[in-house]
Amino acid sequence: MKETMLNDFSTYFGEGRDVEVFFAPGRVNLIGEHTDYNGGHVFPCALTIGTYAAVRKRTDNKLRFLSMNFNNKAIIESDLNDLKPSEEAGWTNYPKGVMWAFAERGMKMDCGLDMLIYGNIPNGSGLSSSASLEVLTGLVIKSLYGFDKVTMVDLALIGQYSENHFNGCNCGIMDQFASAMGKKDHAIFLDTSDLTYEYAPVKLEGAKIVITNSKVKHSLVDSAYNERRQQCEKALSDLQAEMDIDGLGDLSEEEFEHYQNSIADPVCRRRAKHAVYENQRTIKAVKALEKGDITLFGELMNQSHNSLRDDYEVSCDEVDFLVDEARKIEGVIGTRITGGGFGGCTVSIVKDGAIDEFQKVIGEKYLAEVGHDAEFYVVEIGDGAHAL
Repeated sequence: MKETMLNDFSTYFGEGRDVEVFFAPGRVNLIGEHTDYNGGHVFPCALTIGTYAAVRKRTDNKLRFLSMNFNNKAIIESDLNDLKPSEEAGWTNYPKGVMWAFAERGMKMDCGLDMLIYGNIPNGSGLSSSASLEVLTGLVIKSLYGFDKVTMVDLALIGQYSENHFNGCNCGIMDQFASAMGKKDHAIFLDTSDLTYEYAPVKLEGAKIVITNSKVKHSLVDSAYNERRQQCEKALSDLQAEMDIDGLGDLSEEEFEHYQNSIADPVCRRRAKHAVYENQRTIKAVKALEKGDITLFGELMNQSHNSLRDDYEVSCDEVDFLVDEARKIEGVIGTRITGGGFGGCTVSIVKDGAIDEFQKVIGEKYLAEVGHDAEFYVVEIGDGAHAL
């Protein structure tokens, strides 16, 4: 891949030395959805698909970006002194946001750069192409501009800050953390309240992780995401009048049941119920995995989807269809929506012997029901962002 990136770079930006190549992965979250901005636990893993960048510093303040994922291969120009979001900037708002966030922390780039990007995360799949691009840009800036004291956790936080304050999506820390901190064959058990984490080996004896892309992306995703976050904040505020907690992730199921009526709005109450129960499911799921109880892990995944569908209301008909059909297939241990919601992907744990049937049966039924194909990826868990 490195050679391809270097060749493409010289084609579009000209020959020259000092071109460096970096990679940052996408992620899938096995369980723990919409808990990361509620101070709960998440359990994502980095994938071997992600975003690549070939970059070279310039001698002026120009920023030149090119994505190999668009047919027109047009270079988008900008300037280091003009780091503000705009509709015309399109996808380049993500790397520019990270440059802006570095400058906000007192780390200003002293010259511009040329950046060629290629990503093999399917667009709009909910596998975190935006977080991958943010962490990738952060690693580029850290490496090229000598900001050696910036840690990989810092890169995750800078990526999240740029998405919140530059791009206007009020996301939690999970996606950027998984991209920056991933480890091959392990998922990250992360407590988002204090960023303590441990790596848990993902040993799925005789089974694999299969991602199914609905190829549906409802435009609700950012606005509804921010709305869900506000509803959880309202619920938390009501609960804090009754008890001393910092986030919904501090509550056990029993405590929630005892205090839930102090949440005035019934919709906010349902959102909070999901956040509390999902956090506890995630803790139970990691313990199950440690004991090799994949069946219980799968049951908790199924419960997670039901809660995201009914209490959090971030699923959609197409994704529910994928989940319902998957549950009918023998050898599917667990399945759920993953990512922000309103489309995107499901993540399933499927026994090796059932993978072909899973893809064939669900593929045919989905095409008949929805009118377009689903895409399937049998994924491997890879390392976090790194130089190639």
